[in-house]
Amino acid sequence: MPILPGTYELGTDDASLRIETIRHGAAAKAGHDLLLEVGSWRATLTIAEDPSESSLALSADSGSMEVIQGTGGIMPLTDEDKVEIKKTLEDEVLQPGPVTFSSTRVAPADDGNRLQVSGELELNGQTHILSFELDLGTDGALSATATVKQSDWGIKPYSGLFGTLKVRDEVQIVAQASLVA
Repeated sequence: MPILPGTYELGTDDASLRIETIRHGAAAKAGHDLLLEVGSWRATLTIAEDPSESSLALSADSGSMEVIQGTGGIMPLTDEDKVEIKKTLEDEVLQPGPVTFSSTRVAPADDGNRLQVSGELELNGQTHILSFELDLGTDGALSATATVKQSDWGIKPYSGLFGTLKVRDEVQIVAQASLVA
């Protein structure tokens, strides 16, 4: 099903924006791979009749991230652990603040079921190019995954236990929505 022309408003009511982290290092078994959800964000996807005029804009608050799941680890992740991880995230990794993405190019893929998106991601006071694909399922479900290398935006990935437990520099940003014009 091709993405039909129109303006699509996306946000927490009808979509999700999540960050997936993966641990590594000598003590990786002690930590957890995390799934964080951004609780405050909005996006506007405009599909124009002329594909070169299509656009995607997103704004989010990094302080609204919540730990929703932790997998792996020696012990299960508790609610208290989730609160402590959020505090560490805000104090040591990424202080709360605005995150924006503005497309500079949106083009349909040859199959008509995907869009190739490139644009500027402003995060942690730095702006860099980010590219990814939006996939549209036959039921109107929209999904996208983008890889963000934290250090490219001046973020030092979390490290604990004297550097033996680390979060990989690359994290996955995963968005899922159902399109309603």
